[in-house]
Amino acid sequence: MRCACLLLLFAILLPAASALQITEFCPDTYLKGENDEYFILEGTGSLAGVTVRDGEGGIRFPEEAAIDTSIVVARNGEAYRTIHGVYPEYEIYDSSSSVPDVIRSGDLRMANAADELILARGEGVLQQIAWPGDLCCREGQVHFLEGGVWDPRPLLLGQSRFSPATFDNVTVVAFVSPDCARDVLDATLAGAASSIRLNIYEFTDPGIAGMLVDACGRGVAVTVLLERGPVGGISVEEEAVARTLSCSGASVLLMGTTDEAHAKYRFDHAKYCIVDDEGVFITSENFKPTGFPETGVRGNRGWGAYIEDARVAAYFEEVFAHDTGGGDVSRYGGADPAVNLWPEGTYEQEFAPLTASGVRATPVLSPDTSFLILDLIASAQSSIDIEQAYISNWSDRQPNPYLDAAIDAARRGVQVRVLLDSYYYNIEGDNDNDEMAAFINDIAKIEHLPLEARCADLDANNMVKIHNKGVIVDRTRVLVSSINWNENSPCFNREAGVILEHPDIGTYYTAVFEDDWHAGASIAPIDPAGIGPGEIRIVIAAGVLLVLLLLYARRQRS
Repeated sequence: MRCACLLLLFAILLPAASALQITEFCPDTYLKGENDEYFILEGTGSLAGVTVRDGEGGIRFPEEAAIDTSIVVARNGEAYRTIHGVYPEYEIYDSSSSVPDVIRSGDLRMANAADELILARGEGVLQQIAWPGDLCCREGQVHFLEGGVWDPRPLLLGQSRFSPATFDNVTVVAFVSPDCARDVLDATLAGAASSIRLNIYEFTDPGIAGMLVDACGRGVAVTVLLERGPVGGISVEEEAVARTLSCSGASVLLMGTTDEAHAKYRFDHAKYCIVDDEGVFITSENFKPTGFPETGVRGNRGWGAYIEDARVAAYFEEVFAHDTGGGDVSRYGGADPAVNLWPEGTYEQEFAPLTASGVRATPVLSPDTSFLILDLIASAQSSIDIEQAYISNWSDRQPNPYLDAAIDAARRGVQVRVLLDSYYYNIEGDNDNDEMAAFINDIAKIEHLPLEARCADLDANNMVKIHNKGVIVDRTRVLVSSINWNENSPCFNREAGVILEHPDIGTYYTAVFEDDWHAGASIAPIDPAGIGPGEIRIVIAAGVLLVLLLLYARRQRS
């Protein structure tokens, strides 16, 4: 009896060990030979008697080994450090005196296409993971357990895992291209006093480059992150911009596969700029003459917002710091400048910037938090307006989940409108925007849904193309983003956006959408929100003045 009491007291005094489980592993890495493959154990307590095995081999831990939260076990410690920048807690094959070895039997090597991992303590199996079956594999994919589910989204080596965050009471300057985007960008960059950190997919506009050169000249630290391999390659115009910025003192970085590391993302397609740790400029448009045309010049339809809030800036600073780290980012060194071509044709401005306070802002990152777009669409009560460069099915002809969510909203009575680009390369194929619009309209007709799709009348609206990636829900919540509605963009690219919640913001972008939706129509625009045709054209000078005053005041506080 006394011994039993002592044992019970001893058990009470010992720290409780939490359940041990494998929460992450990568069997199919980019490194030749895959010596950097690894798995992560989570839990607390002694590792005595714990084994991990597959059909060909296994490992156990030294008798004194214990775990406190998590440990990484890699096949080769030096190879793991090459890829991840730190040593693992244990290695299977001895490669470094800095990393203790596990005790192996046979050859535990995770096969790429089909294998299993069995976690056991003594004779008792704690966990068993098999692939294919429990999960699907691809090269570079990290398999992770979240909420009891394996791989809630594709996660590739080096990618971030940021969580959603919402910020209340922020000030936002809403703007659109081609009308007033250039004015807001000019004011934003001219107002920078200490730092500019820019992530942009394509940058060919010498005028915007000149704004950054001016910032360098007045002592602003300028860092520019570009995609190393955009579709079609880096143009001679972008080479000229990169060379000019580099020679002017800016730090110009390229993200993409190098000799040292595989690219973290399929494309770095984001378009945002952090200014003075106080605000974030975010847009659907590249820094090209059609994305940010000079005043009175034709360009693309795009949306953007300048978010003045140190908390939002800090969030994007973490994203920028992550993305500029790693072996897939290197400093630019390239060709001599070349002459840039400007778009042709004039454009009559219709929309000025709008400044709103008390806005709720939720950043959206791909691939980390792309699911927030689905949540936004699912939350709609009365209306959804979608303006996209294009919408395409996913691989293996799987339906597009964002479009499916919008159609499901129409099935529950939400009015849904989808406006797509009609630039030649988006309508001349056999399976692009005009076919997609017809598909959507057929569903609406067959099921009698409040759903309609159109390809924009670019000539009537005097636009080069629709390059937007925006959504308006219930005329109060707006997605401004770089996220295209294809599979790569939300799942494999680095993208950036923000959901803005405010009635004035919703009214502003709805007015722009109405103008685009009804371009070329024989009747005057009808807006259920009560925005009449005469109210759609906003006084430009007053809006620009408000933006300039806001940004000037911010700079004076710096």
